[in-house]
This record gives sequence, structure tokens and C-alpha cells, in this order.
Amino acid sequence: MRLTAGGFRELHCHTASEWSIMLYGSARLTAIDLDGKSFVADVNKNDLWFFPPGIPHSIQGLNPDGCEFMLVFDDGNFSESETVLLSDAIGHLPPEVLAKNFAVGQQALKNVPKEELFIFQADVPGSLEADQKAAAGTRGRSPQNLAFRTMEMPPTMKTKGGDVRVVDSTNFKVSTTAMALVTVHPGGLRELHWHPNADEWQYYISGKGRMTVVDTGNKARTMDFQEGDVGYVQKTLLHYIENIGDTDLVFLEMFGKVDRFQDLSFSEWLAHTPPEAVMAHLHIDKATYDAIPKNGGVVMPL
Repeated sequence: MRLTAGGFRELHCHTASEWSIMLYGSARLTAIDLDGKSFVADVNKNDLWFFPPGIPHSIQGLNPDGCEFMLVFDDGNFSESETVLLSDAIGHLPPEVLAKNFAVGQQALKNVPKEELFIFQADVPGSLEADQKAAAGTRGRSPQNLAFRTMEMPPTMKTKGGDVRVVDSTNFKVSTTAMALVTVHPGGLRELHWHPNADEWQYYISGKGRMTVVDTGNKARTMDFQEGDVGYVQKTLLHYIENIGDTDLVFLEMFGKVDRFQDLSFSEWLAHTPPEAVMAHLHIDKATYDAIPKNGGVVMPL
């Protein structure tokens, strides 16, 4: 989704959880929590947000050039039509009911929208502090932080081949969607691995990659990916992602409806199995076995 400076993704809520990453620019978020307390925050490139189902929120682009972000919903069958928009709700309610609910005369509501806004242009908002104070009212601000500053955390794993930042409920408390932001330098490899607890949905942010997935039934598939592409790997299936370009490969590994990131390293599996068993299977010598990384590589080379 792309918003201009001042452009509004109107107030709404969804039937599924919404996870998002900022790809460009800056935006202001608003929401309320289950206690009716307000959340207002500004987000920038690589920042995340998470809104559970039914939590109403909005997104507005900021100066100088608005924003672009990717939305991820934790239900593969989710449709954008499964969204409740403020304008849709207003448009389907009798004027007398709205007036009674808001304790005003019907004339005061004569100009409310008669059709959905979805995305519309408005003025660029003022200071963050002013919006936070106005939204807080007498109830105060929400104690929950619905945004996460990804690049303010050190990499979860860093090697000469690249780095990985894992964000799940251990560090982003409200999120029930786990993710890893992976950077692989030219010639590097996101090591052979699999995920035991969830399917993996990928989004390729930049660079060029190649992935092979080993399926059951003695089958496999290899495909190339580039910026804007989406990949998918069923849980428990072995796979790798290799940088085949001359710039950094950056992509997301997303895991909906699980709040913890889990993966199992192919190298760790073999390194922590008795040497004789592995050598018998692979027809390798002890020196080769000893060279296998003992704690996984995550991004190769080490």
C-alpha cells in the first residue's frame, strides 16, 4: 500500500490479525486497545506494527513523501472485503440512530460520507505529541506498544555471509506473528533448514535469490526470486535461499498464527548425530564431518 503525505488509510478493523513492515517513508498510526486506551505512534522504514483482529486503527502518510508498506494477514483466505471501514459503518446506519448514539442533532451529521473512503487525501497531521495528548483523553495512553523498531535491535545472528533479525513475541510482546528479516550478502546462503511449527511465507524486498524446496515423495523444486516476489514453503520441508545477484538479498520469513520463531538447521542435525552414523549415510570421512558447523550457520559462509 502506498500513501501520499497526508493520505489516509481510513479508520477500520479486520477479521484477521494485521502485521506490517514499512518499506519506505514515514506514517502515523492510531488505534485503541481493548480497554479503550489510545495508541498513536510514528513509524519509519523497517519498523513493524501489529493489530490483533477487531482492533480499530488508521494509517496516514507523513512528510516529505508519504510512505509505502506491506500488509500481512495471518489467514491465507483473508480478503480485503473482510474489513469494517468507518465510512461503510456510518453509511449503513439510520441518521436518527447515529444522532442518538453521538448525542448530537441529525443536522450535525448531514455531511457524513455516503460511500466508502478506503484511501483519501487529508492534511498532513501536526505534532505526534499533540495527537497523542488529544487521543489519550481521560483514559490515558495504552500500555501496549503496537509498533516495533526493527533496526534498533542488534542482529539475532550475524556472520560474514549476512545477518538475521528475528522478531516474535519474545521481543514484540503483542505479536502473534513471528518473522525473520534476512540479509544475505552476494554469494551467501541462508543455510539449509526447515521450520517445525509453521508454514513459511516469504516476501523479497531487494536483490536476487534462488530457493530449492525438497518435498515429500522424492520431489523438489528450484525457483528464482527478485524484488516484490512472494515465496511459500510448507512446514517441515527442507529448503535454502541463495543470493545469486551482485547486491544484498533482503527478504522476510513470515509465520502466521505462531508467536515464536523456530527453525532446525540441517548442519546442526548432522553435527549432533554420532559421527559414524553420518559418515555411513553420506560416505564422507571424519575430517569432512568435523568441518560441519556445530551450531548451524543461519547465513553462510561463517
